[in-house]
Amino acid sequence: MDKNKILIVVIIILIVGLLGSGYFLWHYKQKSDETEQELDLKKQELEDDYEGLTIQYETMKYNIKNDSLLHQLNNEQAKVQRLLEELRTVKANDRAEINRLNKELSTLRQVMKSYIVQIDSLNKVNEQLKKDKAEIAAKYNQATQTLNQVSQAKDDLEQKVTLASKLDATNITIQGTNKKGKVQKKIKKIEQFVVNFTITKNITAEPGERTIYVRIMKPDDDVLTKSRSNVFQYENKEINYSMKRIVEYGGEEILVTLYWDVEEYLMPGKYRVDIFADGNRIGSKPFELKD
Repeated sequence: MDKNKILIVVIIILIVGLLGSGYFLWHYKQKSDETEQELDLKKQELEDDYEGLTIQYETMKYNIKNDSLLHQLNNEQAKVQRLLEELRTVKANDRAEINRLNKELSTLRQVMKSYIVQIDSLNKVNEQLKKDKAEIAAKYNQATQTLNQVSQAKDDLEQKVTLASKLDATNITIQGTNKKGKVQKKIKKIEQFVVNFTITKNITAEPGERTIYVRIMKPDDDVLTKSRSNVFQYENKEINYSMKRIVEYGGEEILVTLYWDVEEYLMPGKYRVDIFADGNRIGSKPFELKD
């Protein structure tokens, strides 16, 4: 073979070798670029996962009122945030660090699941407590209502007993007389009022002494009285009386008579006698005086 042919063959071999090397280098660079993109993508996905955990912890804290649990969630969220900051400073091709942070993420997710279970359990307990509280409140309200009804029934019964035991004055008469006891029709001749009435029979009334008060009311609604200090209690206030008498009451009917000596000017018009006992008005009777 002549030298020229040999040279051509060598040149061809060199060209083929260069082309092969060029292709190999180009293919290697393509693979390297693809690997770098995959590492960048994997790192970005890992960052997204860490950010997602941070948001989850923040969301979980909104409805937590347990201070101890809230403190634990804050600590875990801070840990996630710290690892996220570490991840952001790591190069994508640092496989060891990426793998380590990926393992940390798996652990953090397990911790997150445990907190989700714990919070769910607490929520169920709180819901049950709310139901129990509502039931207790309903039972309390029902018991209070029943107690009020019983108390009202007791009050009504006591009121009925009080009304049943209340004395009653009937057959009330008022006569204006002179000192000899003769009934007078004209005001100027009246020297005394004689008030008669009957306290009726009442076996439910407690036996014993009773103070009977009589008020003689004038047409101007003022009361005849010998002294403004002559007062007794009626409807939470002190009022004047004209006459009083202590009687012994045993539940049977008794007749009562009281006398009023006229020492003041009597005007013509409509008068009224009111009778009281045990803090109650037990009888009343109007009468009229003419000139």
